[in-house]
Amino acid sequence: MRVGMNPQKQSKKIQLKYQHRLIIVVFIPSLDGYYKNVLDVFKLCLDSAIATTNSNCAITVVNNASCNEVGEYLNIKLSDNAIDTVIHHKENIGKIDALIGAARGSREPIITVSDVDILFKHGWQTEIENVFSTIKNVASVSPIPCRRFINYETSSTFSQILSKKVKFKFEPIPENHTSQNQFLESFHWQLENDSNAKWPVIESNGLKAVVGSGHQILSMRRELFHSTVPKEPSLVLVGNNSEFLYCDEPINRSGGMRLATYHNFAYHMGNTAEKWMYDIQDENLKQEKSIPNEVNAINLLEFKPKQINFGWYKLKKRIINKLFKLRYKQ
Repeated sequence: MRVGMNPQKQSKKIQLKYQHRLIIVVFIPSLDGYYKNVLDVFKLCLDSAIATTNSNCAITVVNNASCNEVGEYLNIKLSDNAIDTVIHHKENIGKIDALIGAARGSREPIITVSDVDILFKHGWQTEIENVFSTIKNVASVSPIPCRRFINYETSSTFSQILSKKVKFKFEPIPENHTSQNQFLESFHWQLENDSNAKWPVIESNGLKAVVGSGHQILSMRRELFHSTVPKEPSLVLVGNNSEFLYCDEPINRSGGMRLATYHNFAYHMGNTAEKWMYDIQDENLKQEKSIPNEVNAINLLEFKPKQINFGWYKLKKRIINKLFKLRYKQ
């Protein structure tokens, strides 16, 4: 029988402690073969995230059936209060399903989803939050700008440009040249030679951002996970178009813009850590002391994802893409 009343029933409403949550899904089944150096890469990823986030951002790591060494490492980070949440899966449920499950269980209005091999650079969080709080109708922001993603699921961004809701022009950003080539090289893609190549740039309320992004790291509005992201599980271990269906297309279907920060604030490392990556982390640690313990709340702009018929969305997408190419030529 029950004696007395559960004291929690008399407690006040829970206050949201954070406005930003970073979610990293890790799957390292062993420490040999392809995964020989991936634990070192993951440690660099997580340590750089810890060193570059302020008190308004919490970190969740989803352990998707990794080996014991990974689980032990994460438990130490949790007990040291370096991260907020660890989710352990006994079996690999698939990268996207692990990620979407954690995202849908998060209450923060900004949710950043990251691969295990991302190196964060000091300032990434603030720069992303500035875009969300300054530019209207933004669905996602990446801290890795890349010129080549201008046409990747960006028709909703083009729509905002064509309707003159934001300013747009192609302009050189020479300071992005080296970091973009580092990104391209991590995938063995062809490098760019022209440091003065022009980038697709929007501007609103005095803030600039680059059009388009990849999906290795994406900061997304929470509303997306409860609207345009598919409700059914993907049941896919990795790849097989799952990132497109559960991240890229939902961003575009929402009617919100897909953007990247004007300058580069993160790096894709691949499965082997290199000296220059540790050099960036050393710089992060030097600047960590400059991150204030208490920060002001983010004044986020309202965002309401659109719910439109899929057939109409596909037709509208083709029309807008053609109109943009006719109107703006590089």
